[in-house]
Amino acid sequence: MMIAAPALASTPRQILTEAAFQARDQPTALAQVAQSEAAANAILARIPNDREASVVRAMAIGYRAKLTRNRADALAARKLFTALVAADPRDPEAEAAIGAWHLDSVAALGGLVAGMVLGADKADGTAAMDRAVGLGGGRAMFPGLAALLRLALDPDDARARALAEEASRGSTVYPLDRLMQRSAAAVLVPLRAGDKRGAQNLAKQLLPFGRLPS
Repeated sequence: MMIAAPALASTPRQILTEAAFQARDQPTALAQVAQSEAAANAILARIPNDREASVVRAMAIGYRAKLTRNRADALAARKLFTALVAADPRDPEAEAAIGAWHLDSVAALGGLVAGMVLGADKADGTAAMDRAVGLGGGRAMFPGLAALLRLALDPDDARARALAEEASRGSTVYPLDRLMQRSAAAVLVPLRAGDKRGAQNLAKQLLPFGRLPS
């Protein structure tokens, strides 16, 4: 339920997740992203080094950039993601965030334009996602997200199916793990049937904001 007592109010991350995977129109998604960012900023005003709030703020800016195609936001998000990786190189979530930033940018703009305008690079993105999978401790989120991103870019990506299979067997520590595990299982159906194009279309829909009207 969306209506809850104050003690059960959604966290900034929950709000952001709802925006990414449940919102059905752009204005709603943008409003939820703004709400999440504001909540994260309020935490950071009290606790400047709060890692969770820092991650959510960076993701919110990145999501807004994706929704609005705003270059300044995209570059700001990349700077924040890079700082998070530098602060903790063993954090799989930070690696996944910068990896997704690169691959989303390439998917949205094409490799040449994404490189020229944002400095995004497919090889850098896949390398970061591989590091996230390696650091992820068997959680389903990281191979699941990597599989979706790879398929969205290239239905013939040979590693995407293996990552989806890995996600289907991964641990589900957090809600995002369960979500990505379900998504991985979904794309495995067309992949196992040899329908690579169908798997690609489904992967695009299962990524953040993938079901919003174009």
